[in-house]
Amino acid sequence: MNKSLSAIMSEDHDLFTKVPEITALFWITKVLTTGMGEVFSDFLVTQMNPVIAVLLGGAGLLAAIALQFFVRRYIAWIYWLVVVMVSIFGTMAADVLHIVIGVPYFVSTIFFAIILAVVFTVWLRVEKTLSIHSVFTFRREAFYWMTVLGTFALGTASGDMTATTMHLGYFSSGILFSLLLAVPAIGYWKFGMNPILSFWFAYVMTRPVGASFSDWLSKPHSLGGVGLGDGLVSLVLTIIIIILVGYLQITKIDAQNRTAVHAH
Repeated sequence: MNKSLSAIMSEDHDLFTKVPEITALFWITKVLTTGMGEVFSDFLVTQMNPVIAVLLGGAGLLAAIALQFFVRRYIAWIYWLVVVMVSIFGTMAADVLHIVIGVPYFVSTIFFAIILAVVFTVWLRVEKTLSIHSVFTFRREAFYWMTVLGTFALGTASGDMTATTMHLGYFSSGILFSLLLAVPAIGYWKFGMNPILSFWFAYVMTRPVGASFSDWLSKPHSLGGVGLGDGLVSLVLTIIIIILVGYLQITKIDAQNRTAVHAH
């Protein structure tokens, strides 16, 4: 039996993927959002009651996620709004475990790594792929954002672990994770490393890279930082992110085309 016209139109509409094409601007924006989320989270919890700050962060994340699921295709400003809110709340989640509950960073790093591994395993078992080019159904998008939240929490905990527990400091931690970030980049570019593994490896590493360098710029000299302040660094990063996302929104150069979606 032939499908109705409305069914065909609905099916085609659903085939537009909900995430951006991976370009150099994607990685630049990603690193900036991780840094902004790190310092803005710290700024919020020092400027107001920490409980209220966490509740606001959670509410902002839920609102952004709801908006992302409501739209039917990739829209740059909505996508990156979710990433920013995940960055802010992911930082808070990792900090709550350590500061409020008293869980050591080493333990929380392992904890979030296990959670992320479980999400990957379930996602792969259910959907048979972890490719971001296949994120055009509600369930796959749910797995995608659970994974993103896990990577931010893991990256925050691991960055804090190297900076404080291992006493490397923020700048040295940033250099360390930058070197680790180069592994999937070079592996994919020169040695044919699996693209899905390369992507998610790099995605995890961008979090501690951005967070470590933003902490280094914002934190006082007594903590090994430059001392610019959380508020100023948050503001500057926010302005840069708005400019980049505005460019992506206007040009749509990172929107995946339908051919790529059908291929996956």
